Amino acid sequence: MVCRDTIPTWGDRRFARIGLLGGSFNPAHLGHQTIARRALGALGLDQVWLMVSPGNPLKPAAGMAPFARRLASAATLADGRRLIATDIEARLGTRYTFDTLGKLQMRFPNVHFVWLTGADGFVTLPKWKGWKRLLHHVPVAVMPRPGQNMQALRGAAAHYLAHYRLPSRQARLLPDLSPPVWTFLPGRQNGISATSIRQRGGFGDGAGHATVPNTLNSGE
Repeated sequence: MVCRDTIPTWGDRRFARIGLLGGSFNPAHLGHQTIARRALGALGLDQVWLMVSPGNPLKPAAGMAPFARRLASAATLADGRRLIATDIEARLGTRYTFDTLGKLQMRFPNVHFVWLTGADGFVTLPKWKGWKRLLHHVPVAVMPRPGQNMQALRGAAAHYLAHYRLPSRQARLLPDLSPPVWTFLPGRQNGISATSIRQRGGFGDGAGHATVPNTLNSGE
């Protein structure tokens, strides 16, 4: 199902708690959808935006599908109401997450944003431009990922935020807290990845949807 992108480029005055799940979505799969649904419930969010990156600076261009195809892939996971697949980052003209977040917070001044990421994304966060500034501008929720959880919990980002971790039992408070603050949301997990789907020859043909429900993954 292709859902219409309802997010205005210039923002609005809505009051909401919104999770941002950014990534290449090359392709989107049920792991992304499960992260979004878990975040909606565990964090008490109004919406999750599946924010498709026009070009991830940390990923090679080789093997990256065209933006329109990746956006269409993400749209198959959305419902147009609580899960929104969006090209807002491309419309904003930003390349780095910190810059994207800054524009979103300026254009949606009444929204409480939460950044959603898998454990593997949390491990590589220190490679991002302005990662420490990012952590001081938005609460972060980290989802488990097979083989990555201990590394994430002991990594540079976790160490930097050592005094700002919110217990998972209090996760619903996260969107309303002033950053820096983060939480790790334990749950069932599965090793499905966009890379493995591509290696099996699947993209936008249902291959990414053939995983078991309740999987948790990163925002690849």
